[in-house]
Amino acid sequence: MKRLTVLLLLAGLSLLSVSQNMLERYQKAEKFLPKNISNLTRNVNLNINEVKGTSDFWYKLQTEKGERYYYFDGENIQSEEAFDHSKLAASLSEIITKQVNPDSLSIKQLVFIPGENKIKFSFDSLLLETDLRNYSTSKREKKKPTPKNQSISPNKKWIVEVREFNLFLKNTETGDEIQLTDDGVKKYEYATPLSWYKMVDESKGDKYDPSISVRWTEDSKKFVTMRLDRRKVGKLFLYQSMPDSGFRAKVWSYERALPGEPAIMEEYYIFDVDSLSKVRVDVEPFADFTASIFPTWQNENTELFFARFKRGYQSIEIFRVNAETGEAITLLTDSSKTMIETQTVNCKWTEDESQFFWTSERDGWNHIYRYDRDGNFLNQVTKGNFAVRGIEKIDNENQLIYFVAGSLEENVDPYYRNLYVTNFEGSFLTLLTNDKTDHQIRIPEKGDYFVDSYSRVDRPTDHVVRSMESGEIIYRLASASLDPLFAKGWKFPEPFKVKARDGETDIYGLIFYPTDFDSAKTYPVLDATYSGPQAVRTPKTFSRGYNNYDVSMAELGFIIVTIDGLGTAWRSKAFHDFSYKNLGDIGAEDHIAGLKQLAETRPWMDLNRVGIYGHSAGGYDAAHTLLTHPEFYKVAVSSAGNHDHRIAKAWWPEQYMGMPGKHYDEQSNFNLAGKLEGKLLLIHGDMDNNVNTASSLRMAAELIKHNKDFELLIIPNKNHGLADHPYFIRKRWDYFIKNLAGEKPPEEYEIKTYN
Repeated sequence: MKRLTVLLLLAGLSLLSVSQNMLERYQKAEKFLPKNISNLTRNVNLNINEVKGTSDFWYKLQTEKGERYYYFDGENIQSEEAFDHSKLAASLSEIITKQVNPDSLSIKQLVFIPGENKIKFSFDSLLLETDLRNYSTSKREKKKPTPKNQSISPNKKWIVEVREFNLFLKNTETGDEIQLTDDGVKKYEYATPLSWYKMVDESKGDKYDPSISVRWTEDSKKFVTMRLDRRKVGKLFLYQSMPDSGFRAKVWSYERALPGEPAIMEEYYIFDVDSLSKVRVDVEPFADFTASIFPTWQNENTELFFARFKRGYQSIEIFRVNAETGEAITLLTDSSKTMIETQTVNCKWTEDESQFFWTSERDGWNHIYRYDRDGNFLNQVTKGNFAVRGIEKIDNENQLIYFVAGSLEENVDPYYRNLYVTNFEGSFLTLLTNDKTDHQIRIPEKGDYFVDSYSRVDRPTDHVVRSMESGEIIYRLASASLDPLFAKGWKFPEPFKVKARDGETDIYGLIFYPTDFDSAKTYPVLDATYSGPQAVRTPKTFSRGYNNYDVSMAELGFIIVTIDGLGTAWRSKAFHDFSYKNLGDIGAEDHIAGLKQLAETRPWMDLNRVGIYGHSAGGYDAAHTLLTHPEFYKVAVSSAGNHDHRIAKAWWPEQYMGMPGKHYDEQSNFNLAGKLEGKLLLIHGDMDNNVNTASSLRMAAELIKHNKDFELLIIPNKNHGLADHPYFIRKRWDYFIKNLAGEKPPEEYEIKTYN
């Protein structure tokens, strides 16, 4: 009897020990959540703010005591504190009659006034101006905000206003008002953009409260705007069980075309304020989500330039429009048998508007092409096995183009961004950022330098100023400080390269380890997925590498792996096109191949216990992978998943899946629900107007139809952004601890730092 009592006592102590260990893991994981881990570093990111009309900029640095503002003199290439922080704090203390700490000024809307040695800013809800010669601070009058349905011309003489679906023009000098249009009607209105986030309380109806979108010429004689036809667009609905007040639930609606459905149609109009004339741009109306470049004034305001896709995203056209007649000439048509990725499209004109540069994947990689102002092809500027990520600057005088591209050097991660320079003919190519890191580039409007913040996931950020001519570092602004982070035991994640399913193509990823990692143990593995073709999920910068939710997940005792497989962004056209009409097949096969290769040299990865989690398109991935590869994946948490692309917003599926067809049915998670074998948790916010909540509810209905065991969590009053919700965080942790690690999570653990 005594021995039985001892054994029971020992068993109880063992359970207590396990429980205490798990509680400590949760506490450690909480400390490594993004909001908390960011407090353990300084100067990982640097915000550069140009001083208008100069080659100067200002920025803030984080010190051990607080923040300090610095001013960079672009002409002399030197930096110093932007002002005397103690004197400014003393001056502010007098204004607000309470003590202000010079190390935590937290001023907003800061503007340096060149040549006057003054600054304007807001502080403690006050608009202020300080003379830096004597630190006298005075209050500024708040300008009456311009009503959102009005736009003021650059010369302040005219106000154009949208009212009762039409446009009115008012002369600010005389007060005279003219009605410019009279054919606007509800849902076929002038100059009224429809916000992506606009929702209507169906219990109250839609209150007409328009905003305005117009683009004036610099001389204030003309403006261009759109007219949107919303009359045939269907609605999507959300059911809010817990409204802000009252006991009745609310139903909200928003206008959203589904793939292949009638969309909001857009057309452009040009108005002349002197002649009071209206001219319609002679291009047939097009779906609003296919607009690529909003009309831009050119040729001394006699012409407009704009671009738009056709639905299905297999072609894009650039137009030049005669501002007097509305006649549109097609300058360029770019087309593809698959699709044209919207984010690869980049266009820049020379300062004299005699030429423009256009990016296209037509030769198999995203490259720069040169045209004259009439759209005549001149030459291909860049060539080679690398992808241009953006045209940063055109130096018309010296005939140079500065552009960012994925690294083309051997044995360097092709996703690392570098700055290159070439001439208009493309006869040479010079690398200006010459180390194996990712470079975030900022080229000021004036000056012979650029700002470069460079890092890797395993190399903290340095912020430097480099010469535009040579790329040489000419000034060091700051470096990231990480001592408190390392003191918590944090370790760099591990970048890796493996082969895709074809055994030939290199794909890249990252491994996150718990801080108490022990190679003598074995660990369950979590696949952190997002295979949306527009994205690269694997972090490349130090900022993204340390400040994400994967870090905290690893602290629970998991090995976290993220991989970008075939079909994802910023590689070759062929690599990207693997995703076209194939979203159901661009995650699991490459991820499984990669995980198996990693495990060959990492025996502590337990591939008998593999789970997966993802959000939005990653939520679709997580569920789809569990349903199609139950032999490998055992547990999935799918949040805000777009489980069937037929009920998603039109533009995203049409971009990557083309127009609806049988492939939509074949890749729908709804039609795979009967294959569920593993553990599945679906999570969605009930006010998600990006991926409608119906997506997860209908997925649940399909699983119920097949009598499958799963869990569903609907978070009240939460939109698409679930990541920082403490209950969401905890329930995802709990699900993997219980179902993959086979342990008991702490009961009702509360993440207090995120409440």
